[in-house]
This record gives sequence, C-alpha cells and structure tokens, in this order.
Amino acid sequence: MEFIKPGTKIDFIGKQKIAITMSVILIIISIGSIIVHKGLNFGIDFAGGVLIQIKFTQEVPIDKIRDGLTNVGLNDASIQKYGQDLDHEYLIRTPKSEMTNSGLSQSVSEAVKASTGFVPEIRRIEVVGPQVGADLRNKALLAIFYMLLLITIYISARFENKLLLSGVTAGSLMAVVYFLSVFNAGIIVLIVGALVVSLVVFWILKFKYAIGAIVALIHDVTITVGFFSILNLDFSLSVLAALLTIIGYSLNDTIIIFDRARENIKDSGSKPTESLPQLFNRSVNETLSRTILTSGLTLIVVLALFFLGGEIIHNFAFAMLVGIVVGTYSSIYIAIPIVLLAEKKSD
Repeated sequence: MEFIKPGTKIDFIGKQKIAITMSVILIIISIGSIIVHKGLNFGIDFAGGVLIQIKFTQEVPIDKIRDGLTNVGLNDASIQKYGQDLDHEYLIRTPKSEMTNSGLSQSVSEAVKASTGFVPEIRRIEVVGPQVGADLRNKALLAIFYMLLLITIYISARFENKLLLSGVTAGSLMAVVYFLSVFNAGIIVLIVGALVVSLVVFWILKFKYAIGAIVALIHDVTITVGFFSILNLDFSLSVLAALLTIIGYSLNDTIIIFDRARENIKDSGSKPTESLPQLFNRSVNETLSRTILTSGLTLIVVLALFFLGGEIIHNFAFAMLVGIVVGTYSSIYIAIPIVLLAEKKSD
C-alpha cells in the first residue's frame, strides 16, 4: 500500500540543520533536567518503599488523608490524585519499605476513615524492599548493557557486511568490559564505556552506517528519558520495557532506510548522476509510505493505550508515544546526517 505517490521529492536532507539544532536543544534540556533533579524519579520498582492506592465515593481533601496517615506512622508519605477527578482516587507513597502488607491495609483504612469520615476502598498495596529495588535497578541496567552489546555487534555485521570486522568490534567491547570490571566499575560506567568504544571502533573501521544507527539510538533514549525527567514522571520497569521496545523500533526503521539507500547507491554505479545526499533523500522518499503506515498505525494503538488504557500503563504508553515520534524522526534527521558526515570525513 502506498500513501505517497512514486517520484515524490520532499527535501528532507535540506532541513537537516534545523532538525539537528532542535535535537541538540532537546538533548541539552534533557540532560540538564536530569542533573537538576539529581537523577530520575524512580518508581516503587527501583526505589523501594510502599505504594497504596485508595478510592473514595466523593472528593476528600488531601490534608485530611495526610492527618490519618500521620496517626499510623506514615507522616513522610506523599499523596497525589490518581486518574480522573471524578474517580476520587489517590496514590500514597512512602519510603518506609520495612512495612509489610500484614495489617497495613486495615490500619490505613481505619486511620483515613477516622480523619476524613469516609471509608476508603484499598485498591492495591505494593511493598518493595530497598535491597530488592536496588537489585531490580542493577538488573535493568544490565539488561540495557547486554542489549547494547548485542546491537553493536549486529549492526556492524548487518550494515557493513563484514563479519570478520564485526568480530573485532565484539572483541574490543569484551576487552573494555573486562578492563572496567577489574576496577569494579558500575553498570552505568559499563554502558557508557561500551557506547564510547563502539563509536570509536566504528569510526576507525569506517563503519559509517553503524555510527549513524548508534548515534540515533542514543538520541532516542536520551530525549525519551529526558521527557520523564522534565515532567517528573515515575521511571519504572514498564517504562524500561518501553525504552527497549523503542530501541528496536528505531533500529528497524533505520535499517529500512539504510537498505534502500545502499541499493540506490549500488544501482547508481561508479558514475552516479546524483550526489550522496540526493541519493539518501530519494531513499527516504521511496520508503516514506512504509514509514507512515508503520508509525501511523503504531501511534493509533499507543494513543488508545494512553487515553483509554488506565493509569497503570499510562507512563508506558507515554514513553512509547515519545519514542515512536522521536525514533521515526531520528532515522531521517540524525542517522542519515551522521552517515553523510562520516562519509565526508573519510574522503
């Protein structure tokens, strides 16, 4: 199915300076927000503590709820409205992870009833210990690390068709991992180290397509995480799952465009009638129908999840919304300019 007529010549590459400027601004804002907030707002999965969701039949002042919680030792709890105003639901969070489910539901219910005059419905209680939260956080980072490790090996073989040199990439990454592990480096250091080494190796080996793909992935993840920091949204396991999905989605979109570009470059022969930017621009136009169809249908589903799926998956859907838009955009305006820059430097 084609939404775009054959022969369409939209000048995507001509707008790359404006697009890159916007991306740089977004990345600076994202990193700045994370620094200002001293990290992400980790949810109960990663930070540990207790989360309680309660529901009333009518509007209840938050101060009244807080008074009741103070009577059961939850004076440091944060309370916020949850869902729509007509739902009359509230989320209660406390870092006191030594608490257990045993008797907690009844204690909270009785205390809040005494302070508000209304019996709350306890919708859910989640308790995560500090050690469990730390373990989940480390395992999540480890999952990201191994995913990046495998992706760097895959794209070096997939885009450049040089299996032997992709083995060199894998060996370099393993050497760096071993070196950093000797000094007991943390998972975040391993992730940053793997990315830096991958880019350096790709640059030395002139893996232009691989460099573009990796930079686009870094761009997508940074901006998506930045939105969560700017809006101070919970960063939980479900959001991490969305990030991993976004990485796969963005990489697949980049592969489609790069494959078409390589086909067009090959077909043009040794004496091309078009410049490299023009060949890439034509490749984007030729894959535009596929991009609109895939991204459009995915966006419709994610929008349905975002507005109709309920608060439980709200952050997951929001991450997917941002990631799909940014991922589709980066395949055109980040990955391709990086390839063109690398091509220019290698000449």
